[in-house]
Amino acid sequence: MSSEKYSFLSRPLETRKSEGNLRKLDTVTGLSDFSSNDYLGLSRDLALSEKIMERALREGPLANGGTGSRLLSGNHRHYVALEKKLATLFQAEGSLVFNSGYAANQALIAAVAQKGDTILYDQLAHVCIKEGAWLSKADSFSYLHNNLADLERRLIHAQGNVFVVTETVFSMDGDFAPIDETLSLCEKYGAHLIVDEAHSTGVYGHGGSGWLVQEALHDRVFARVYTFGKAMGVHGACVSGSQRLIDYLVNFARGFIYTTSLPPHSILSIDEAFNYLADHSELPEKLHQNIAFFRSQVAGAGSQTSIQPIMVAGNDQAKATANALKEKGLDVRPILSPTVKRGTERLRISLHAHNTHSEIRQLCNALEQMG
Repeated sequence: MSSEKYSFLSRPLETRKSEGNLRKLDTVTGLSDFSSNDYLGLSRDLALSEKIMERALREGPLANGGTGSRLLSGNHRHYVALEKKLATLFQAEGSLVFNSGYAANQALIAAVAQKGDTILYDQLAHVCIKEGAWLSKADSFSYLHNNLADLERRLIHAQGNVFVVTETVFSMDGDFAPIDETLSLCEKYGAHLIVDEAHSTGVYGHGGSGWLVQEALHDRVFARVYTFGKAMGVHGACVSGSQRLIDYLVNFARGFIYTTSLPPHSILSIDEAFNYLADHSELPEKLHQNIAFFRSQVAGAGSQTSIQPIMVAGNDQAKATANALKEKGLDVRPILSPTVKRGTERLRISLHAHNTHSEIRQLCNALEQMG
């Protein structure tokens, strides 16, 4: 079929190409990993893989697929056991598993906010948070990144039930949200705080329970989202909070109600990943040691997390720098506009427990040579 028939698709692609930000799928092997979100190396951990396989054989035979939504044929005892375990780990009354962090954030926010309500989200929050706000019938506004004064200005004028949405660790800059101060504002104005713990799950807190539990702030938060496809090395996510919230989502969260459930193997994988992390607390410790080592090698490194941005303005320059690092055996990916604001293009370096000091030193030397 002639592509001319679909010229309306070609024009935006050509625009992307001319702006230097046309995306293409790429397969990279054999390089030192400084790009993935596999912070603890669990996705490649052969011992964990063996435990998951052994568990699947022990619990089998298992269905190959989810077979239907949780409310139809997709629910099973492994789901029930996992959600009880996650509620205990995250110190919540209840937890509800979703197919991904994207789906969890989108479904949660779209479900709880109604017409006449107000959603206020950090301007650098993940797009799934913004889409959840747009899908709701509530009024939604962004506030300046981590800017408490701007948040309070908007809280003063907010109507109906008010929901403030932020992240523990932001995915592009690797900075923390001022959660304690944000909670104080929410409590002052009667707003409900929703926090995405995507980049802190597994990395912080006892057993990988995240930043909020580590800092004893969890009880003051309306809803928390934890994802398992990053540091936990598997797939899926959950929302944790009050049992009333969980019951509400089962009844009103479209992204939960109308999607096929994860297959049993995925549920067992999540369970075994947390079991494995409980027995290998040295992994987050090693990660934090590597973060400290990187910061000691790079002058001006501002982030205290796994995510270390190196600003390289301009899409073409960011891509060229990433390609130069690739030629040195280092897998570092550029983040281009419009994913980030024009002029703030960057290399997004991800540090891991499995990175050696030799690899980190090689990366730092290469960055220094490139100026």
